[in-house]
Amino acid sequence: MNIVDSSGWLSYFAGDANANQFAPIIQTTDTLVVPTICMYEVFKRILAQRGEEAALQAVGIMSLGIRADLTQAIAINAAQISSTRKLAMADSIILATTRAHKAALWTQDADFEGIAGVKYIAKPRG
Repeated sequence: MNIVDSSGWLSYFAGDANANQFAPIIQTTDTLVVPTICMYEVFKRILAQRGEEAALQAVGIMSLGIRADLTQAIAINAAQISSTRKLAMADSIILATTRAHKAALWTQDADFEGIAGVKYIAKPRG
């Protein structure tokens, strides 16, 4: 199982330099778990940048994966992760969801670098 965090999804939708690294993970929908918090973050960003139609299209593509709702167990685990690792709320929820689904987390968010189970792809400098 795989999870792509919001930064990876935004890279994919923007077609930027890292998009090709996230594409195979995103396009293998039978092993792709999509936390609802990622849907929120991606919809919000694309809505602000490109409008509602583009944001709805993005969430439609994200919906092809296996939706992972925020459960009580994930919320409590996320709070523990946030306290221990000093991660922001959304990042903690994504990491807790990753662990709940025994998945790998694919990201270009440096806050996740060095965490077990995380596949960190650095953003190109430029």
